Amino acid sequence: MALGWRDDLLTGVDEIDDQHREIFRRFGALLTACQEEKAHEEVLRLLLFLDAYTVTHFTAEEWLMLACGYRDYLEHKRQHQQFVRQLSELKRTVSQGGVGLTTILATNQMMISWLTGHIERMDKEIARYTLK
Repeated sequence: MALGWRDDLLTGVDEIDDQHREIFRRFGALLTACQEEKAHEEVLRLLLFLDAYTVTHFTAEEWLMLACGYRDYLEHKRQHQQFVRQLSELKRTVSQGGVGLTTILATNQMMISWLTGHIERMDKEIARYTLK
């Protein structure tokens, strides 16, 4: 199953939606690099970018939640921390063993299940709360 942006993932908060699109775009580039058997360094470079970018994105979301007194802030932050750990594990796997079909499938599954689910369940709720 491929990963791609869908407009039904829009939250209505432009900054957050733009960041979500960029995360999807970068993970798509990572998957393409894996499928095309690009150099190990290219895949690691993309993962490092995503590592930094997700921190920037999560900080923006968390600031928004704090600014509006969002009731589920701690749970949302916990989910962000969980994702950062998963991404770190993926980086470790790539740096130790390279990129193969297993890594491609694990990355795709992580993004499909975590990112899309997180946006649908958690991020859209922030938007509803802040746009009241």
